[in-house]
Amino acid sequence: MSNLIAKEYQGFEQIKHTDEAGNEYWIARELAPILEYTEWRNFSKVIDRAMLACKNSGFDISDQFVDLNKLIEHGKGGKRKVIDYKLSRYACYLIVQNGDPRKEIIATGQTYFAIQTRRQEVADYFNQLDEENKRLVIRGDIKQWNQMLAEAAHNAGVITEEEFAQFQNAGYMGLYGGETVQDIHYRKRLSSKQKILDYMNSHELIANLFRISLAEEKIRMERYKVLMLLQKLTIKLDKKYGKLLYG
Repeated sequence: MSNLIAKEYQGFEQIKHTDEAGNEYWIARELAPILEYTEWRNFSKVIDRAMLACKNSGFDISDQFVDLNKLIEHGKGGKRKVIDYKLSRYACYLIVQNGDPRKEIIATGQTYFAIQTRRQEVADYFNQLDEENKRLVIRGDIKQWNQMLAEAAHNAGVITEEEFAQFQNAGYMGLYGGETVQDIHYRKRLSSKQKILDYMNSHELIANLFRISLAEEKIRMERYKVLMLLQKLTIKLDKKYGKLLYG
């Protein structure tokens, strides 16, 4: 799952981990200072309340709050047991819901983990769709992003239809290893009237959705001059994502 880039969420993003299966998780002792809990005994009370809420919701506590108790060096060669937990996204959500509401960071955490949870719900729903319905969903997203990209490009100086065609062409060249729109039409054996996006599978559409959203964000947020943007995107996407479609 992609990162949340807003400045106020960076603390949560920086301590996020991902296991071998691609599941995101957080470590309790790393989360505590982010939520401005300086003493573990105070944070452990929040965890206890979150565990109770987890149980009352019908979830298995041990699945959401994985015990990571470990021994650390203490004194002259001694060791002591330290309590810690591997927290699921849902566990973190319950923790911030049961945190000190007077803290601004708690409200931020509630928003962050609510967004993360909603994203996962959407991803789970999407993954249950068959290929054709996945295509329809992504195609709809691309249509919306293309409209935003056209507006951003216009505001940045891409005025005429010819200029916008050149702008779009540069985006395709970056993703498809230098292939122009005409080249892609030829390779896919499409007529000039057939739209390239209508003849892509879901994986290829996702790659193009990323390309379009990246271009829109760069223009809108960083106020790139269009020619500089085209050069940068063509080079970066060709190097980083060219293999995405060519194996």
